[in-house]
Amino acid sequence: MKEERIKRVLLIVGIVLTVSFCLLPFIYMVMVSFAKNADFLSLSSRYVFTVNNYKEVLFNANLHFLDYLKNSAIVSVVSAGVAVLLGSLAAFSITRLPLPFKGLVLFVTLSMSMFPQVSLVGFLFSFMTKLGWINTYLALIFPYIAWVLPLSLWILVSYFASIPRDIDKQAFIDGCSSWQILFKVIWPLARPGIFSTFLLAFIFSFNEFMFALLFTTDHRTRTVPVGIALFQGLHGEIPWGTIMAAATVSTLPIIVLVLVFQRNIIQGLTRGAVKG
Repeated sequence: MKEERIKRVLLIVGIVLTVSFCLLPFIYMVMVSFAKNADFLSLSSRYVFTVNNYKEVLFNANLHFLDYLKNSAIVSVVSAGVAVLLGSLAAFSITRLPLPFKGLVLFVTLSMSMFPQVSLVGFLFSFMTKLGWINTYLALIFPYIAWVLPLSLWILVSYFASIPRDIDKQAFIDGCSSWQILFKVIWPLARPGIFSTFLLAFIFSFNEFMFALLFTTDHRTRTVPVGIALFQGLHGEIPWGTIMAAATVSTLPIIVLVLVFQRNIIQGLTRGAVKG
């Protein structure tokens, strides 16, 4: 009995420490965002409450924050959608069709994703310049698709493999083609996994910094991470309150999505771990 109580106490302590470790940076960010004349590392005036930082972010046209948010949403949704579509087609082919060298395809795909961005950015910048795509959505969408496609493929392969093949055989007996099996059978059954993959791909694209910094030049295509990083005060100072307010507004949609769809996300990420 005493041993069980000790285990329970250790479990509770571990949960509290883990949750605190995850939430404290966000709580700190929110506190600074509501501070007047906030200094990131100083306690001097942080707790003078004000909403001016949020007014500055949302209503000051010179900051272009809403433009950055719109650009991030467009680029991330398109990139994630295309990556999940291509990933689901590839995952269906790998798990359902008699193709040779399936393991090699997955291994090569994973290997491609391990190249650091900095090793590719010089070539990509030259390539985008020749195409005339610098400061356009296309300059971000295509690299983002290539960046998140390996992750999408691996998650979807794991999930599709957990769907019994007897369902395919039954659909084939009923007269379905391979495309009909994918669209009418596999996709409906794999919705949690597809949604989870889309959300992860969206978050990866939304948070990307290096490509967005080098391939965009102004507010017409610049995304939120770069836009926030380039915030600057009138006299060159770092406006921590404004930066934290912008970061909070940018983070809230992701938090709401995760909280609303957390059950689907967990199901989508864990079901593929058990085949059958």
